[in-house]
Amino acid sequence: MLERRARARARAETASKQRLRLWIRLLRAARTVEGELRERLRLEFGETLPRFDALAALERNRSGMTMTELSRSLMVSNGNITGIVERLVAAGLVVRLAHADDRRAIFVRLTPKGVEQFLIMAKAHEAWVAQIFAGLSGAETERLMALLGALPARLDAERVP
Repeated sequence: MLERRARARARAETASKQRLRLWIRLLRAARTVEGELRERLRLEFGETLPRFDALAALERNRSGMTMTELSRSLMVSNGNITGIVERLVAAGLVVRLAHADDRRAIFVRLTPKGVEQFLIMAKAHEAWVAQIFAGLSGAETERLMALLGALPARLDAERVP
């Protein structure tokens, strides 16, 4: 009986360690890919990943976004998004406008130059990602997407209100 409990505890510990190694491997993989994309954006376009991400969010919302919506979309603080937007405005890629319904809110939208520049970068970005993951088969890609896609739903279901 004690031996069976000890084996069960050892299996649970092994599974726990394996999951910890999985987390570290996921984090390392994500950081490696992000670092590669960050470097390519810098070398090819003189652009930063946070600015690229802001442009991408604004491109998905062509009518524009408030600064708060943009910061929530990118999961960064309002202070961080302010600096990013200031540099994008200086580069002529976005404009800041007064919000029609709330004079305290700032509305941000891509300029035609911003749309053009983003689409060029997005095409290169997509090609880089395809190149980075070229070693995975279609089936492997689908399986990874399914496994990783299920994780947030599991976490939400397990979260205590």
